[in-house]
Amino acid sequence: MLLTITTRHTPATDLGYLLHKHPAKVQEVEFGKGKAHIFYPVANEQECTCALLLDIDPVGLVRTNGGASGNQFALEQYVNDRPYVASSLMSTAIVKAFSSAMNGKCKDKPELVDVPFPLEIKLSVLPVRGGETMLFRMFDPLGYIVDATQHPLDTQFPEWGDSRYFTVTLKHTITLKALLSHLFILIPVLDNDKHYWVNREEVEKLLAKGKGWLEDHPEKELITRRYLRHQPSLANDALALLMKDDIPEELMTDGIAVEKPKAGLHETRLQSVCDELLSTPVRSVIDLGCGEGKLLKLLIPHQHLTHITGMDVASRSLEIAYRRLKIDKLPDNQRKRLRLIQGSLTYRDRRIEGFDAAALVEVIEHLEPDRLKALEKCVFGYAMPGKVIVTTPNKEWNVTFTEDTDKMRHSDHRFEWTRAEFQQWCELVSSTYGYAYTIKPLGEETAEIGAPTQMAVFTK
Repeated sequence: MLLTITTRHTPATDLGYLLHKHPAKVQEVEFGKGKAHIFYPVANEQECTCALLLDIDPVGLVRTNGGASGNQFALEQYVNDRPYVASSLMSTAIVKAFSSAMNGKCKDKPELVDVPFPLEIKLSVLPVRGGETMLFRMFDPLGYIVDATQHPLDTQFPEWGDSRYFTVTLKHTITLKALLSHLFILIPVLDNDKHYWVNREEVEKLLAKGKGWLEDHPEKELITRRYLRHQPSLANDALALLMKDDIPEELMTDGIAVEKPKAGLHETRLQSVCDELLSTPVRSVIDLGCGEGKLLKLLIPHQHLTHITGMDVASRSLEIAYRRLKIDKLPDNQRKRLRLIQGSLTYRDRRIEGFDAAALVEVIEHLEPDRLKALEKCVFGYAMPGKVIVTTPNKEWNVTFTEDTDKMRHSDHRFEWTRAEFQQWCELVSSTYGYAYTIKPLGEETAEIGAPTQMAVFTK
């Protein structure tokens, strides 16, 4: 199986410094089940490609498999695709070959570690249980452009249909260490199998390599369960830690400490909304579309808030929020301040009426446009809080990660607005329901495309 990483960053040969592999040398790394060959098919100032080619020993796999895969049939350990596809063997090879790059170490050019590079990754071939849809579910939320070619079971017998094997090309402008952590976890997740027995150490690996992105991935539960080979006790422990914000700042993996990442856009957005809610005297706040309760957690320490409510349509999200907020362990006087309710924002609900302030953080873009009118009426017409804060993605900012002008940031988004379109909507709400409003950018802003998120503050 073959993995290639290509960049056209100038100078492109900076890739060699980041990977700690000299473009003029062919190198080998042994990792128990075979060898990984590292070489550069192309290496010049304009383009540089590093290739990782695995040479797996099938006899060695049988001798040391330790019963990892479980026998689906008597000869499975002898007749299988493991020597020929990108699986957990590829993840192991990535760690062995590029451990310094994965952990953000670059001796000669340390300033490159946190620089996003335009990278193109090709995997030949990748087994995917769940088809092309699963590929997009894994990589699309991380900002990758995915191009996948599915291979037939047998070209001589097309009526047999397609196999589960794909040649996959991924494109993204991203740091190399983030890219490698994504591949390390998601390759075996897509395969839904591992060549070794999974134990509690795998939880630490998952948390270490997933730190900074997995906790916010919409498919984190599926990723966790597949990575841990559907062992309920391990998966539940890992998910409980992911739902907390107190994962240890340093987790040791392969003998190297993983640094705590800087606050991302999601955290910045939530803190900005929290600050805006508290910028005027309010005593009751409701988070409409509260998800897993991250904004609620920021609000709870403010004791002057006597009523804090989170509402979401998904019962699973509310269960996670309940555990995240440790409601069952709160003192009685604190528990009385906090409430979680299930409901839809497109139907009138008297439980959301009478609050001083309300927040809709990244909610409206998940509705079909023809249902947005119903939300407006329920929130601004019936509930009528004194302050309403709405955040939504700025469509213009998407050019920073994709050339496809129609591509949205999440597969569940039904629309995304430009700054002008968002202002037009705010003006309509203002004139219809008698609210004043201001629009504020969230995140790093440029004159040409604005900030990644736009926030409107409506006041009565």
